[in-house]
This record gives sequence, structure tokens and C-alpha cells, in this order.
Amino acid sequence: MVATGELIKVGVVGARGRMGQAVVQAVSDAQDCVLLAAVDQGEDLNLVNDCDVVVDFTTPDVVMSTLQHCITNGIHCVVGTTGFDEARIERLHTWLSTRPLVGVLVAPNFGIGAVLMMQFAQLAAPYFESVEIIELHHPDKVDAPSGTARHTAELISKIRTEQGIAVSPDSTTQELTGARGASIGDIRVHAVRARGLVAHQEVIFGGVGETLTIRHDSMDRTSFMPGVLLGVRKVAAHPGLTVGLDAYLN
Repeated sequence: MVATGELIKVGVVGARGRMGQAVVQAVSDAQDCVLLAAVDQGEDLNLVNDCDVVVDFTTPDVVMSTLQHCITNGIHCVVGTTGFDEARIERLHTWLSTRPLVGVLVAPNFGIGAVLMMQFAQLAAPYFESVEIIELHHPDKVDAPSGTARHTAELISKIRTEQGIAVSPDSTTQELTGARGASIGDIRVHAVRARGLVAHQEVIFGGVGETLTIRHDSMDRTSFMPGVLLGVRKVAAHPGLTVGLDAYLN
């Protein structure tokens, strides 16, 4: 736990990536934080050992090594890297069981607007017959669908199942493979990759005679920084694993 009034000592892993650079700048500019370590590929993770909190924006094949190192050393983690399936979540629970005071936040999206978009989608989910998700990102993104789209689909699917809502109607009998997107629960998710995009998502609901589209657009990576800093400031007060920034937003 960071004592009240003390600067939060922050390390950034993936510091030379686009998101990592933005986090380094945001931490450096924050009056209640001090950047203690900026680590990237090929550099020693022991550089973060004196940090209170480590922010990870790396890749799905790297992030688990970062988390294991930090949890073992009693360092809180704020994670923006995606690719967390049930097996990885379970592994985190196992590691954290040996370090019960360590907090780990895994957030599919740090945009406050994106978090609200997911909450609004949950509110709308029981009231419409049809729902599909379209996510749009830059072509350098390595995972599809995005963590945000996956998390949104899981939230919506859970509510629709609990409320007894039938699967969205679909009479498709002939299709090219992938034309109808991926299925997450009973929700179809479509991924678009194009140069010029940053991070965008829309959830399309449909009922008889009407549609409702809930859309969020991030035009610049700085839009994620208030959420990242919120995580840095609050993760120590939330021991164990937290998935989703909304848990920190009251």
C-alpha cells in the first residue's frame, strides 16, 4: 500500500510502444507519480523491482511474464495488454493467492467513454431482439477481436442469458467463412483493420421498427491516459484481480 502523500513509484513495461510512450508521458506529468523505470523488449524486468505499480502495455505473448515477475515481487499491476482468456485469468488467480495484498487491474479499455459505452450496452441488452458488435482498429493490432469487443460481448451475452432473451435471429444458411464474424457467447463480433483508425467500437441493437447504435471513438491514445492514471492511483486499494476499469468508477 502506498502511504498517503507519498509519490507513487511507477514502472512502464512496453515503454517504447505507442501506448507505452503515452503512459510514460502521462506518468511523468502527474504530480502524484514518479516514473521509476521504463522497460521495453530485451531489457531486464528487475528494473521495476522498486516500483509500487507497474503499467504493462506489451503483447499477449509477453504480458504473463511481466505479471508473474511483478506479483512474485509484490508489485501492483495495471494491464492494458489484451488476450486474457479464462486460462490466463485462472493463472493470475493462482499467482495472486500467494500474494493476497497485491492488486492487479486488467482493463480491456482505459477510455472512460469506452467503459460507459459498455455499461450503456448492458442496460440496453434485454430490450432488443438483435445485437451485433463492430470494432475498428489500426492494422498493427495483433489480436482480433479486440479485448474491448470480447468483454462487451461477454457482458451483453450474460445479461441476455439471465433474462431469457433468445439468440439474435439469423436466417443465413450460406456464407463465406468469417462473413458473419466471430461468435462470443451468442453475440456476433466483427473486426475491421485499416490504417488511420485508432480504436473504435459500435454496438448495434435492433428491434421491430427501430435500431439503437452505441458507439465510442478514440481518436488519440491520450484519451486512455486518465483511465490509466486512475488505475495507477487505485490499484493498491483493490487487492486481488479486477477485470475492467468500471470497478474503479463507483
